[in-house]
Amino acid sequence: MSDFISALPKAELHIHIEGSLEPEMMFALAGRNGVKLPYDSVEAVRAAYSFANLQEFLDLYYQGMSVLLREEDFYDLTLAYLRRSAADGVKHTEIFFDPQGHTSRGVAFATVFNGIHRALQDGERELGITSKLILCFLRHLPAEDAMATLEAAMDYREHIVGVGLDSSENGHPPELFTAVFAKAREAGFLAVAHAGEEGPPAYVWGALNALAVDRIDHGNRALEDPALVAELAARSMPLTVCPLSNLCLGGVTDLADHPLRAMLDHGLFVTLNSDDPAYFGGYVNENYRAMQQALGLSDTVLGQIARNSFAASFLDDETKAARIAEVDRYVNGG
Repeated sequence: MSDFISALPKAELHIHIEGSLEPEMMFALAGRNGVKLPYDSVEAVRAAYSFANLQEFLDLYYQGMSVLLREEDFYDLTLAYLRRSAADGVKHTEIFFDPQGHTSRGVAFATVFNGIHRALQDGERELGITSKLILCFLRHLPAEDAMATLEAAMDYREHIVGVGLDSSENGHPPELFTAVFAKAREAGFLAVAHAGEEGPPAYVWGALNALAVDRIDHGNRALEDPALVAELAARSMPLTVCPLSNLCLGGVTDLADHPLRAMLDHGLFVTLNSDDPAYFGGYVNENYRAMQQALGLSDTVLGQIARNSFAASFLDDETKAARIAEVDRYVNGG
């Protein structure tokens, strides 16, 4: 069964590039940049990757960012992720980046963007993996900071497809960012938002109605509200589900109880993704395998999830159709 997953053509739509910073690279960049880490070995870092909740993870996540200082650091980080993903059968990826996590440390927006963008270009040329870039706002910071970040992004509009909302969910409802997202939409950006990971179903409603998103990132707790489930189904609203992330952060205690099965049963438009794979112990194929094993998903269902990943992407319609046809050929043994 795992061989089916290995070469299954798929897209990844929920990946934080800073969350692909493996401990080995963290140590290498710390040495290159003269950054002192509070760990004396790669093993000590891995041992710290144990979280009771989202905030505990974020504390370490932002600490890890401290080694990312130069354009070359962002380039190396991004290309390493692309190489790993291409080996997993990923044909297209839509990558989140958190500029506020870097500009707040004195790293210029241009430094972050240029390193990531150059790696995306080289990844397509060398690996054949296409990509889109999504700028995420940190919701624990004031909306005014998000607006300033959006202004900084305007010079790069040609190369950034959309905006998103991430970081600590509880206590930071989507409605706080209504004006920022409205301005982003006016400028032609598409929109996504984390909602219903730790936050209540009301946050999913807020993402839909106040932010007018094109996709919901996570969306697990939407299942608590039958009217919301019906709305998501009626809109064919894509959900970018991240099972290993949910397990590591305590959203579920056993993958056998993961809401993916209920999402499928309700006819929701689900995709599988890795979120922050360096921290959560698995890239996209590990998430597919985990759900296959925990829920007994058939190859037919896994193939449909792969089709969904392209259908929910921000690719143009012609390219979507070609990629979905590629999935069909693979599933049908062609």
